[in-house]
Amino acid sequence: MAKAAQKALGPIRRSFAPWLDPSAVPLIRFENVVKRFGDFVAVDNVSIDIHQREFFALLGPSGCGKTTLMRMLAGFEAPTSGRITLAGKDLAGVPPYRRPVNMMFQSYALFPHMTVAQNIAFGLKQDNIGKAEIETRVKEMLRLVKLEAFGARKPHQLSGGQRQRVALARSLAKRPKVLLLDEPLGALDKKLREETQFELMDLQQELGLTFMIVTHDQEEAMVVADRIAVMNHGKLVQVATPGEIYEQPNCRYVADFIGDINIFDATVTGAEVGGTRLKSAEVGADFVAAGDASAVAGTEVALAIRPEKMRISTEPPPADATNVLKGEVWDIAYLGDWTTLLVKVEGSEKIVRVSRANMTRSEARPIGWDDKVFVWFAPDAGILLAA
Repeated sequence: MAKAAQKALGPIRRSFAPWLDPSAVPLIRFENVVKRFGDFVAVDNVSIDIHQREFFALLGPSGCGKTTLMRMLAGFEAPTSGRITLAGKDLAGVPPYRRPVNMMFQSYALFPHMTVAQNIAFGLKQDNIGKAEIETRVKEMLRLVKLEAFGARKPHQLSGGQRQRVALARSLAKRPKVLLLDEPLGALDKKLREETQFELMDLQQELGLTFMIVTHDQEEAMVVADRIAVMNHGKLVQVATPGEIYEQPNCRYVADFIGDINIFDATVTGAEVGGTRLKSAEVGADFVAAGDASAVAGTEVALAIRPEKMRISTEPPPADATNVLKGEVWDIAYLGDWTTLLVKVEGSEKIVRVSRANMTRSEARPIGWDDKVFVWFAPDAGILLAA
């Protein structure tokens, strides 16, 4: 029990928020960075501050610029304009091998003819570190990634998860200030990937390093990162904690990109203290949303609601229920811990997604295909976004 309590990350992660301190000096700073490849703008005027010991995620679809941004920090690409600093030092003109940064690639790039220990030691030998120090660091890295018994094996004798750990150990052996992770878990199966995400978090805290991860996996970013930068078409769309990104997206793109969500196009019909009245021609319904009482009637908006915040029943909802829709169950996905139901709203082509936690082993009359149902949600369940 004492060991588990010692490694608990909750108290650390709850209190860690240097980006909220105006006096905090960031470790890494991207200032108005632009990167062009010919006429194509891969990174478009991006500014980000990343703090020491932060686990920072760059998240977005393929081609959004996240890997290019990381490669510029590593020194494999140079900005077309703008500035990148690390610990206050401008990195312009500094070659990759002179930067206190190491990068772990998605392919792992292990040397097949070398043992695990030799792979980990390779970069240290390149830096002309003494033999005794190399042996000490290799042992330390093997212990850190729980591969003490595998030092003499070759990469082909390891599982995918073990090869991933060797690549991680090799990246950490040089003790960089910043570790860059480019889709590091993409080659692992789902269960191993989920386990490794928590191991990465433990490792980052134990070493006290700054990690930057590039991923297109929203769930992975939500699990490991202190903050997430969502990118699209080379631009920075939102930088916030996982909870803020999920619950308070700043635009329709982020709301739609992160997790599952229902979005209703609507028009403001009136506002009052504590709420905004809306009409959605899309589903032929009136809604009430908690929000800014200063909303102007006639304004086009989007009302976004997460599936788990919606209620569903074959029986009419309570008399005081708001935002009620009628529909028919179109499809069902049983996921074990959750069941997701797709409901076609009556009188429209709109399909809404409703998620229910499976709290009991069974229910007397589960909702089934083609059932007529009521779907509703509270005014504070959704968020108003610009159309």
